[in-house]
Amino acid sequence: MKRATMLCVMMCTLIYGCGLGRPMVQKDMPLPKPPPRPPAVRNEPLSAPLRELARKEIHSDFATSDPIIRANAIEAAQDTFSPEQAHDIVLSGLSDKESIVRFAAAMAVGKLQLRDLHNQVWSMAQEQDPKVRLGARYALHRLGDMRLSHDLEKTAADPNPRVREDTAFVLGLLGEKSAIKILAHMSNDPDGGVRIAVAEAMWRLGDERGLEVLEAGSVSQFADDRMLSIMALVGPKDRRVEELVRARLTDDYAEIPLVAARAMGELGFDEGYTVATNSLQSPDPRQRYLAALALGAIGRSDAQTLLAPLLNDNETRVRLAAATALLELKEHA
Repeated sequence: MKRATMLCVMMCTLIYGCGLGRPMVQKDMPLPKPPPRPPAVRNEPLSAPLRELARKEIHSDFATSDPIIRANAIEAAQDTFSPEQAHDIVLSGLSDKESIVRFAAAMAVGKLQLRDLHNQVWSMAQEQDPKVRLGARYALHRLGDMRLSHDLEKTAADPNPRVREDTAFVLGLLGEKSAIKILAHMSNDPDGGVRIAVAEAMWRLGDERGLEVLEAGSVSQFADDRMLSIMALVGPKDRRVEELVRARLTDDYAEIPLVAARAMGELGFDEGYTVATNSLQSPDPRQRYLAALALGAIGRSDAQTLLAPLLNDNETRVRLAAATALLELKEHA
């Protein structure tokens, strides 16, 4: 799920803590029914022509008129291309007319550490759009230029809740534990979207106060809370959350098992493989999209023949998710 399209969430009550070094379980919750078992892994050689088609799809999607798709294409390139392969897409994105695309491009500069683009992101740090300014500060910090990093303390108290939310997101990704103090001050924010972003950032930085909030969100009565919290739980790749995530593989809301399958894949488990493959031909494009993302996170090479038809899907976002997933698959010994 992309942050640009996330809905604001309201946090539920009943927050349970957990002990260090042992798996966490929900108190007074019935044991979930088991998900469908995945088939045995068939280690297939990755198809070079298919992977090239996937790369071409990402380039093609970056040329669409939809700014959300262009931003997502940049994210796909940063996650699946080498820095050299992604460079031109990112460079073009820095001058895109839409701020959400420029933000994605600035974040990619930081993640890929494209040092030759320092001057471009420095100029973006002065832009009027606050989202772009935050992306530029993330990029500059990651490039070793920390002259503007302290500005994040100011944006953490910005009157606009979306600026505060994006600030928490950036602070979590920067990985600086000194940010926990700032985030702790934000944890009682009146806006639900800010609180969940703060919790995610704190958990990424190793503060279990954030984990408690995300644990509660994963069993919220609101489906959007559950989906957002599930993916936030696995950000640090800490396997102590696996039981929380595994329980959502059989959630009654159709999209949540697909999100949980992706999250389990991020933790290194393939238990959501069948959950994902069962939705690849769903009439709902949202479910096909989430299924493709899940298979990419799971990473089994035998998924490539199942993902290949989605490169011809009539929905651009489904094609992009399939292309990204195909490039994330790995051969295993």
